[in-house]
Amino acid sequence: MKTMAITEFKMHALQVIAEVAATREPVVVTKRGKPLAEIIPLAEKKSSPGKLAKALVFEHDIVSPLGEEIWNVCR
Repeated sequence: MKTMAITEFKMHALQVIAEVAATREPVVVTKRGKPLAEIIPLAEKKSSPGKLAKALVFEHDIVSPLGEEIWNVCR
């Protein structure tokens, strides 16, 4: 993992951010030799409508699995 002093980061911030985005490798920013912050790539969000549709089981008739008698008791 690459490290750099905060003064160097301030001078080259846009370049460092572009490098992190391209290489997906984080950079630790230090102040007086101690870690201060970590520049990490943003996680890709792959959300789309219906993404969980295949993971769920849809029951068209919710009364049948229990049976008519138990369903009436559960009401």
